[in-house]
Amino acid sequence: MFFLTLLLSGFLTLVELNCENLFDYHDEADKQDEEFLPDAVRHWNKKRYWRKLNNIAQELLSVSTDGIPDLIALCEIENDSVMRDLTKRSLLRNAGYEYLATSSPDLRGIDVALLYSPFSFAPIQSYSLGVTPVKNMRPTRDILYVSGQIPSGDTLHVFVVHMPSRFGGERYSRPFRQAVADRLCLSLDSLHAVTSEPKILIAGDFNEEADGLVIQQISSHSICHLTKDAKGANGVLGTYRYKGEWGSIDHILGSPYIYNKVEKTFIHAPLFLLEEDKQYGGFKPRRTYNGMRYQPGYSDHLPLVVRISY
Repeated sequence: MFFLTLLLSGFLTLVELNCENLFDYHDEADKQDEEFLPDAVRHWNKKRYWRKLNNIAQELLSVSTDGIPDLIALCEIENDSVMRDLTKRSLLRNAGYEYLATSSPDLRGIDVALLYSPFSFAPIQSYSLGVTPVKNMRPTRDILYVSGQIPSGDTLHVFVVHMPSRFGGERYSRPFRQAVADRLCLSLDSLHAVTSEPKILIAGDFNEEADGLVIQQISSHSICHLTKDAKGANGVLGTYRYKGEWGSIDHILGSPYIYNKVEKTFIHAPLFLLEEDKQYGGFKPRRTYNGMRYQPGYSDHLPLVVRISY
């Protein structure tokens, strides 16, 4: 009866979350993951790994009170093994999620993934979109592209993005994010060329605010910002907090058709995902590490949610 209700509900929920270094505790060959090993400075071990997995699972399951999210775009996951543990062995194991993930040239082994409920999304095709580095740019995360059928019978095109950070400064690092945006926009143009009104969702950590130049670049390719004004409970004004200031570097974008179908957007910010910001006041995300000090938290980002009708 639950799944029948889900199929007939007429709504699709997408969640985006940067998981903050969701690494396993094994050394991956040719990747710079030494920081997250049992004998490393962070003392990352089996117990901490499984607690992190279950915390992320709890965070995702708490997003909605009327069923599980249909689609979940995740950033900062290490590999396929982590995704298998998250979907099949953590607190998410009874939710029935399947997943698709990239295997990128990122030096630390960081990837992106899409979890989907087979009851509301049936993949048709998926592949990684590699990004050619520009001058001074390190190899970065691939873009994950997935197309699938939703209960209405329509095809939904989903892109999961994790753009390079602002390390070195916004101006220095901007060309690196523009290189990712260029690759994304090529695919967007291809979709618009073969489909008159494609149904597109783009979700991820863009490492840029909503008014940034890279977001503007993507928006110029018939893409709308769905979560620009999203806020959360408990005074939360963004998905990320730095030196007492809320910011939103996580975004969910969509084609005009999707934009017109948005029912609501919000940042999921219950108290258990927050902690007191003793230096600046108010709350901040309860992350897994404060500096090098471990605490059994969740992530330094909060989940971003959009609900659309179909």
